Amino acid sequence: MESDEPSVSEEAEETEKTKETEEAEDSAEPEEPKKKGFFARLKEGLTKTRKSLSSGLNSIFSGFSHIDDDFYEELEEVMIMSDLGVRATDEILEKLKQQVKEQHIKEPADCRELLIRTIREQMDVGENAYDFEKERSVLLVVGVNGVGKTTSIGKLASQQKQLGRKVILAAADTFRAGAIEQLGEWAHRAGVDMIAQGEGSDPAAVVYDAVSAAKARHADILICDTAGRLHNKKNLMEELKKINRILDREYADAHKETLVVLDATTGQNAMAQAREFMAAADVDGIILTKMDGTAKGGIAVAIQAELGIPVKYIGIGEKIEDLQKFDADAYVEAIFNE
Repeated sequence: MESDEPSVSEEAEETEKTKETEEAEDSAEPEEPKKKGFFARLKEGLTKTRKSLSSGLNSIFSGFSHIDDDFYEELEEVMIMSDLGVRATDEILEKLKQQVKEQHIKEPADCRELLIRTIREQMDVGENAYDFEKERSVLLVVGVNGVGKTTSIGKLASQQKQLGRKVILAAADTFRAGAIEQLGEWAHRAGVDMIAQGEGSDPAAVVYDAVSAAKARHADILICDTAGRLHNKKNLMEELKKINRILDREYADAHKETLVVLDATTGQNAMAQAREFMAAADVDGIILTKMDGTAKGGIAVAIQAELGIPVKYIGIGEKIEDLQKFDADAYVEAIFNE
């Protein structure tokens, strides 16, 4: 389970990772082990979801002798229990029924690949671009307390720094106790600058100072930690509007995206949070954390299928490299590849 505060064990793991990276660079074939490592970590991080969803579905495919209403009801139950969501599950099963009828499929086992393909198609939201890596950019990162927002920002900052980009963090989540200090620890760890004011200060004022610093220091990417609450949607909307007005006025030429951080272990509650933030801001993508801590990783399907918003990153562990860019094909492969 992720926390907003970096741990000693994480630092030890990162040191070990640095050694492994140096050894890989000295090897004759560094690319192939890297690719295997990426998928292996993804598959390991999704172990609980794979056991719940893939194993559950496989038992149905092998346990039924023919396709009937009971067969579809069992599939529906497993998918909903894995938090694919009612709407996404209904649409996936409707497509499956149509294909079964059109292709005259009689054996339940023959439905497996059809279902996997249908799930993959249901997650298609078009190209999931990462334009903020290619041009001068500002990211607004929002999310309620406890979802791993500060941790995700720290990991993202470190990854961007490793790509050779100059990163500045803005500590604009000024109302959560300890938020500024925690972000400061991550800034120090990632080796990037942070702009902050005192606790309880105006988030928009922090962003204004951060934009000034980003321009003066020729930063490639400014990442703003902000809006860590939903208890008053009107206040949240006004806060984000004020920040966006400053960005539009003072940093108009920068590419801008708003990312919402959600905790996968909260399942459908995460969907509700996403909808709240969508009502308050133009959301460009989702960072879905703690995927390694839940059997309900199907929430990634529900988010893309029901909300039409791309999941940009998923967190599958505590290491910095365990915040991975989300790839729907790799995700489905990791869940269903035994």
